[in-house]
This record gives sequence, C-alpha cells and structure tokens, in this order.
Amino acid sequence: QVQLVESGGGLVQAGGSLRLSCAASGLTFSSYAMGWFRFAPGKEREFVAAISWSGGRTSYADSVKGRFTISRDNARNTVYLQLNSLKPEDTADYYCAAVSQYGLGYSIGEPIAYWGQGTQVTVSS
Repeated sequence: QVQLVESGGGLVQAGGSLRLSCAASGLTFSSYAMGWFRFAPGKEREFVAAISWSGGRTSYADSVKGRFTISRDNARNTVYLQLNSLKPEDTADYYCAAVSQYGLGYSIGEPIAYWGQGTQVTVSS
C-alpha cells in the first residue's frame, strides 16, 4: 500500500519560513518524479513544485519561484519543500504527490499516481 505522509505545516507570520516533508512508503520512491501542490479555499488546485526522479531537474510555479525549494533524499524516501519569505496568499493545504515513474517533473494535466493526505500552512499578515 502506497503512503505519502506530509508533515511540517503550521502557522507562521508573513516573511517566515517552514519546511514541509513527505515520507513515502510502498513504492520505489527513487524511481518517481515527485511534486507539491496546494489547495486554497475557493481556488483550484495549484501546482507548486516538482522534482525529477533523479533529483536533477526541478520546476516551480511562477508564484513561488525564488522563495520555495524542492529537494529529495532518496535514501530516506523523503521529498521536501522549503518555504521562505512566506506570504498570506501562500495559505493553503499542501499536498505531496508521486507524479510518475522516471518522470522529469510535472506537466499541466498530467495524471498523478499517488497523493498524500495534506498538511495545512497558514500565513498570517
């Protein structure tokens, strides 16, 4: 059974930082491109960041470029999202996803193989 378990969310003031983690089990983690998405109230799902299966390629939404960093540790079966310079508009539920095997990232509309359960990030102004 595949499990993606996010942690690290919380309440932070604008300008602050958080690091989200996503621990994977039940799949060959090192062979999957991984991604982070977010859902905010009243908004559609938004792609945030993705990393290729090898870790050699990353991609970001324009709204987070330069502030967020995605990384992975294949030895720990974990993908991370470092959130810096947080803004109130970053408030959302953040979800980890296993995108595809041997993928290079995420393409809009691409089906997601597995989803995590989400972790909430709230940024106060």
